[in-house]
Formats: sequence, structure tokens, C-alpha cells
Amino acid sequence: MLSALLLSSVWLGVAVAGNITSYANAFVDPNVILNKAGWNKNSTWAEDAIVGGAETLASLGPWAVTNKTILPPSNNIHDYLSYAPYWWPNCSNVHNTTQLTQQEINNECVFVDRDGQFVPDQYSVDNVGEFNNLDDAVFYSAMAWAITGDETHAANVDHWINTWFVNNATAMDPNLNYAQLIRGVGKNVGSHTGLLDFKGMAKIASGVLTLRKGNATSWTQATDDGFKSWLTAYLPWLLNNTLAVQERESTNNHGSFYFNQEAAVYLLLDDEASAKASVQQYFSGIYQNQINSTGEQPLEAVRTRPIHYRAYNLAAIITNAAIAQYVGYDAWNITTALGGTIQKATDFAMAQNPAPSNEEDAVYEINQIVACVASVYGDPTGKYKQWLST
Repeated sequence: MLSALLLSSVWLGVAVAGNITSYANAFVDPNVILNKAGWNKNSTWAEDAIVGGAETLASLGPWAVTNKTILPPSNNIHDYLSYAPYWWPNCSNVHNTTQLTQQEINNECVFVDRDGQFVPDQYSVDNVGEFNNLDDAVFYSAMAWAITGDETHAANVDHWINTWFVNNATAMDPNLNYAQLIRGVGKNVGSHTGLLDFKGMAKIASGVLTLRKGNATSWTQATDDGFKSWLTAYLPWLLNNTLAVQERESTNNHGSFYFNQEAAVYLLLDDEASAKASVQQYFSGIYQNQINSTGEQPLEAVRTRPIHYRAYNLAAIITNAAIAQYVGYDAWNITTALGGTIQKATDFAMAQNPAPSNEEDAVYEINQIVACVASVYGDPTGKYKQWLST
């Protein structure tokens, strides 16, 4: 059952003509990836898709935090930078007589929050897109190495991790001080929501642990040591910085994804005890008020895009549960203080009509969740199979 649980959701991401779907988050037990004897014997099509997806992503790399032309307020190109996606400029009080430059807009206008509405220039600086490609590429390439034995895939991961985290010329400084920067008069500061940008550390953990445990010859000791050094420097920021603390204390999907990242960092540092404590803190803490007895997620339902946010938080919950299982803690059947469970939340999300919030294009986001839930809890009525086949 475990192999079906973890691999089915991954295969969904590459099921259409080898194209990659970047789901919100995932963690696959590296022991499952490496135990090919336990895989479904009818999975050849999915294995081919994973390898094809890994090759597609590899053509886009390497990625580096230094690949930007706009500097953060520190003027240090090694500092990570992204823009808060829902904050828009209001320049009505600038009284300009000529068209404002982008720099003038950033510094002189007031920026206001429009929940769920993406500001058009969000990706004019794209460290977030680069890191998202990196975590997907590491995730799929490690699996491609396990499937084929081709060291090219492991060598790619080594090169990418070295470029982003280790090489002095391109390495990121170990902080997210300017992630999801809120621009404008009196601001130009990072926000705690910027911690979301690194939620994919769970995918990176899955990939790197696979190469370590599988003794991939192209995963070098120098890169492994350098990556651990970076993580050792980053961990105090993640645990103690004001932005990080605010994100950890968030009670909705932000908090859920924070614990994905924290637990993943501990796993990468070979500290399974702390990773276990992290996911235990999540499931005994904020998780307890995230799902009610009907399966609704009240903190996500109030957002402007509830279809998306229900699936989004479920992806984080399931990633925490997968990490928990890996470190010997069963979280799949924990009931919240409100009477909710992971399965109830999935069933509720499947039943919602996307039309009122104009989210027909977001329905696919729950596919990965449904596949995982079917594998964990079974599908005696066939409702999950039916959902995935439509």
C-alpha cells in the first residue's frame, strides 16, 4: 500500500504526454523509490513519464538565486528576492506628470492587498520560479535515476544543488528576508508569507535522500557536505527569525507548509528525531482546528479562491503525514478537535462546485490528493477511481 500511496500521486504529475504538473508539494519515502521490487508491475508507462519529465526539466537548469537583474533592498544579489503576489500599487497620491518607472512605482506608490488577484509584474524577478523548477527537477531526477540507473540524473541533481546552495559565485545567502517582498512607501520589506516560496524543500529532501540512500556515485560528498553546511546556517533563521516565527504561528495553509519545510530541513540534516517532533507539533497543534466534522476547512473556505486553497492546504497536510510516516509516526487517522480527518476533507473538497468562484481551472489541483487518499484509506465504492478517470 505504501508504494501505491507515494508513487501514484507522483505519476499523476507526469501522466499527460510526459508533461510535468507541479503540484503544491510532495514527499516520497526514498525507501519506496529504491524498492523497485515493490512497485506496481503495470507502472512502466508512469516510469517512462517520470524519466521524460526529468529530462524536460533538466533542459531548463541550472538555476541560481543570482539569476536576476533586480536587487533586493540589501543590494546583495545572493539574497533571495520575490514579490508578494497579491499586493498592487496605488499611485493616486504620487502626483506625477510623467509615466512612472518601475523603480518609482516600487518606491513611491502605496501597495494594497487584493487577495487572490496576482499582480501582473509578480515574476519580473523570478527567484521563486527558479526555485520551484529546482525542487521539481531534483524530485523527478532522483526518481529517474532510481528507475534507470543512469548517473546523468544524479549528476544533474548534484550540479543543481551545488549551484543554488554551495558554489560561492552563485550560492544563496541562508535567509528569506526578502521573500514575497511587499513594495511601496514605508515598506519594501519581506513578509512571513514568503516562507511559502521554500515549501518545496520537502521535494528536495525526497530527492536528495534517495540519492544518499541509494549510494548514487554522482552525488558527491563535496556537494552533500556543502549543502548540509548551508542548511545548518539556514536552520537558526528558520526557527528564530521574526518572519519565520510568524509563518509557523499561522493557523491556515501557511502554517501547514511551514512544517513541511522545517521537517524537510531536519531530514536533510539527518535529524529524524527533530523531523518527527516537528510533524508531531503540527498535528497536535494547528491541524486540530483546520478541518471540521463535515470535512470543510474553514480557514481556506473564506479565501477568494476556496477550491484552490482547500487543495493547497490538503497538499501540505498530506506532505506532513507522508514525512510523519517516514519517521515512524502515523498521522493519517488523527481526528481534529473539530471532528475532521484528512479523508473527510478530501471528500468535501471533491464535492464542491467550482463555478461560484470561477475556479473550473483549479479542480485538477485535487487529483494528487485523491490518489493519495485512495491508496491510504482504500476505495471500496470506486468514487476515487471515478474522480480520477473523469
